[in-house]
Amino acid sequence: MSNLYNPDYLSRLCKKYGLAPSKRYGQNYLVDQEVIKTIIGVADLKPTDTVVEVGPGFGVLTLALAEKVKKVFSFEIEKKLQSYWAEKINNEKIDNLEIVWGNVLREFERFCHSDPPTGGEESLSQSPNGQRSFASLKMTDRRYKVVANLPYQITSPIVRLFLENPLPPTEMVLMVQKEVAERICARPGDMSLLSVAVQYYAQAELAAPVPRSAFWPEPRVDSAVIRLTQPENKRARNQEFDGRFFSLVKAGFANRRKFLLKNLLPLVGKENKGRLERAFLALNLKSSARAQELSVAQWVELTEELLDN
Repeated sequence: MSNLYNPDYLSRLCKKYGLAPSKRYGQNYLVDQEVIKTIIGVADLKPTDTVVEVGPGFGVLTLALAEKVKKVFSFEIEKKLQSYWAEKINNEKIDNLEIVWGNVLREFERFCHSDPPTGGEESLSQSPNGQRSFASLKMTDRRYKVVANLPYQITSPIVRLFLENPLPPTEMVLMVQKEVAERICARPGDMSLLSVAVQYYAQAELAAPVPRSAFWPEPRVDSAVIRLTQPENKRARNQEFDGRFFSLVKAGFANRRKFLLKNLLPLVGKENKGRLERAFLALNLKSSARAQELSVAQWVELTEELLDN
């Protein structure tokens, strides 16, 4: 078993590289090999797959991914780990792993779509230790999966980053806080703005619970592995429709205790109350319906109905 599952070894590594798990980013190191196996199994990885990871840390998940797939791109914001990864990749001859240094929230789009720098400007592609960054790693594979133990404080923006990207992943397998996992995977009756936003783009499944004892340091919350996949009958991206859809959903969830009809009235205007009521009637929605009771499909139908009338 790898030393990376040993909290004492991780503690020594942290001291060596001047690190401490960041509360700001909700960072905790996975120390349970069975959980790693679960993540790998849920991701159903193939030798031809390209995987994007966020927050590799010392690499307990990263190295397991690299053993299974064609290519791994791991985004790491902590520059203190540059020498660690330069040494590890060189010593262990890991030729299918690239560490992308930088904040994934700012750099993923450039990583996917920008060309490498061509002189005359400061290149972001080389660190002092020779590790390349996004500028020299333009991803040529249009199909990829995201597999990651996410920093919990930035789970929502990272999920949104990938799902809303013009080049979305075919699948995402993520370790997230259990409460967030349950919200993302909620069903009608318990829906929230987060669950509607995620399920608008992907099918969401709570794949496995993970106890807090699987981490070092042990967090105060339990975790879960979720799986997000592209639906078979995926909607074509339409920026105008997406904007109308999310405006409607945000208005609907403005006050969960109020009836949906009342929440939507300020958005459509009192002069259009009859139009709103007719839309509800056409979709067999009760006037007493609340936002959390609607499925994503019903939100889409309601948006279409209001656009057509």
